Amino acid sequence: MRTLITNAIVVGADGSTPADVLIEDETIAAIGADLGSRGLTADETIDAAGRWVIPGGIDVHTHMELPFGGTFAKDTFETGTRAAAFGGTTTIVDFAVQSRGKSLREGLDAWHAKAEGNAVADYGFHMIMSDVNDDTLAEMDQLVAEGIPDFKLFTAYPGVFYSDDGAIFRAMQRTARNGGLIMMHAENGMAIDVVAGDEVAAGNTDPYYHGVARYPIFEGEATNRVIRLAEAAGVPVYIVHLSARDALEAVRAARDRGSMTFAETCPQYLFLSLDDMGNGFEGAKFVCSPPLRSADHQVELGRGDFRKIPNGLPGVEDRVDLLHDGGVVDGRISKERWVEIISTAPAKLFGMYPRKGAIAVGSDADIVVYDPNAKRTISAATHHMDVDYSCYEGRTVQGRSDIVLSRGAVIVRDGEFTGRRGHGRFIKRATADHARLG
Repeated sequence: MRTLITNAIVVGADGSTPADVLIEDETIAAIGADLGSRGLTADETIDAAGRWVIPGGIDVHTHMELPFGGTFAKDTFETGTRAAAFGGTTTIVDFAVQSRGKSLREGLDAWHAKAEGNAVADYGFHMIMSDVNDDTLAEMDQLVAEGIPDFKLFTAYPGVFYSDDGAIFRAMQRTARNGGLIMMHAENGMAIDVVAGDEVAAGNTDPYYHGVARYPIFEGEATNRVIRLAEAAGVPVYIVHLSARDALEAVRAARDRGSMTFAETCPQYLFLSLDDMGNGFEGAKFVCSPPLRSADHQVELGRGDFRKIPNGLPGVEDRVDLLHDGGVVDGRISKERWVEIISTAPAKLFGMYPRKGAIAVGSDADIVVYDPNAKRTISAATHHMDVDYSCYEGRTVQGRSDIVLSRGAVIVRDGEFTGRRGHGRFIKRATADHARLG
C-alpha cells in the first residue's frame, strides 16, 4: 500500500518546509518536492494544501483502566486510543501498576492483557513501583530489556504508592546500572495528609480543599528532594505533572547546575486553576494530584470528604489542540516548538526516536494532516473519550487534526473513525541514553 501526501507544509521540531510525503506500507519512504511528477505512483493521494503535516502526537502520561480510589478510569485502551487519535495523538505510553506486595511482572502482564488486541494506535508502558525490595529491583533489569525502561515512584499517597527516600534512592542506584529512568510524582504526601486531616476536621470537605491542602511548597520540597537523590545516584530523573512554581524553580536550579533533570506539565495546569474546583461537589470533576493551582502560579465517591475523590482528568483527546491554540495561536511558542513538545521531545526522551516523533525516511508513518485555522468548541457532547464531562466545556480552540495515520493506515478522516480495534501494537522502547549527557 502506497499513500502520497501532496502540497503539504511539513512541520518538524527543527523547521518547516513545503514537501510531499510518500508512505510505503507502514513507513515513510520518501520526502521531497513534487514527488508525483517524478513518476512515483500511489494507491491513494491526500491533498494537504493549506494544512500542515506533522508527526503524530505522543502522550507519555496516560492512565487507561487505572484502578484508583475504589473505582477505575473510565476509558479502556480501545476507547482511549481512539479518542487520542481524534485529537492527533498516535502513540501513548501508559502506566502499568505493581500492586503492593506483588511482583512487577504480575502488574505488567495485567496491562499487556488490557491493551493487546484492543488499542487502535500504538502504545508502550511505564512501570509504577509500589514496593522497592531486592526482588523488584532485580525485576527492573528484565523490564528494561523488554522495552519498559521507565519506573514511576511516589513521594505521595502514603499507604498506597508512597516510597521513602531510601527506597527511591535504591531504585535510582539500580537505573544507574541498567540504564532505566526514574519518574517521580513529587509531593510531600506525609505533610499533605496532616493538612488534609486538619481541613476535614474543620469541616472543610468540598473538593476545593483538595487543592488547598496540597500546598505548592510541598510539591517544591519534594521535587528538590528527589532531584538531589538523583544527583547523588548520578542518574537522570523525570518529574511528572509538575504544577507549581515552587517545583519549577527547583527544576530550573537543577538544570542550571548541570543536573540531568526533566519535567512535564499537563494541559490542566496551563488552562485551568484552583477556581475551577469551587462550586461545591461539581469541583470533583477537577480533582487531580498535584491539584490545580491558583491562577498566579458513578457513585459520587468523596462527597463529604475530598480525600476520597478519585483523582484524574480526561484530556488525551484535547491536548494537541489546546497546546496549539494556547501556544502557537497565542504567540507563546512557534509551530516547530509545538511539534517538539507534543511529539519529538517525548519520542527522544522515552526511547522511540526516530521511529516515532519525526517526519523522516524510515520512520513509522504516524502522520497528522493538521488544519491550523479550523476552529472547534470542546464539549462532552462531541468528544470521543468515554467520559460524560469535559474540563474544557465550551472552550473554542483553533487547530484540528483532519486526517490521522497510524503506521500508514488512515484511522481518522474528517471527523470519522476509520481505524480498527487491535491495530495498535506494543512499542518496545530503548533506554534514553542521551538523557545522561545532561
